[in-house]
Amino acid sequence: MEPVLLTRRLALRQFTAADVGNLLELDADPAVMRFIDKATKSRAEIESQVLPRFLAYHRRHRDFGVFAADTRADGAFVGWFGLRPVVPSGDAWLWKDGPVDSGVASLGYRLRRSAWGRGYATEGARALVRKAFTDLGIDEVIATTMAVNVGSRRVMEKAGLRYVRTVHLPWEHPVEGNEHGDVEYRLRRSDWAGSR
Repeated sequence: MEPVLLTRRLALRQFTAADVGNLLELDADPAVMRFIDKATKSRAEIESQVLPRFLAYHRRHRDFGVFAADTRADGAFVGWFGLRPVVPSGDAWLWKDGPVDSGVASLGYRLRRSAWGRGYATEGARALVRKAFTDLGIDEVIATTMAVNVGSRRVMEKAGLRYVRTVHLPWEHPVEGNEHGDVEYRLRRSDWAGSR
């Protein structure tokens, strides 16, 4: 599969059916899922839910979606990065998928534990922010995480996003730390351009 985006050390590409094992290894790690879900994913869930959802993003919007991230040095799978157009809402933290002309895109990422602490998350996030503002006509990039997920918050800040608010949502199956809320980060294209 041809890369969609290259960074200094990473190649981002569309997922394929051959990535089931990669996604299973990623989502079956309790440390990776710590701030996402109490349960890890099974192979059946990857095949019937996760991978089809990722592939559907690309069918709807060619330049957006969830991209597999491999190292350029040896092609090792390190995780994924996502950029999808959304319809923002002032009173909700979770945004619905939207049309490209909404002007707002949601940034996300998930990396294997073996890839943590190497700067890959920041490198991939910065590349997608740049792509959103320079190639895709996006006016604002947003991202969210649990307030206690310090590592993810650092990545957002290093990618240029700034803290906007903390919200407390009634999750059906809250994970430990949920009582501290979830945080929202944002970056407008004008602020990104002004900081370069």
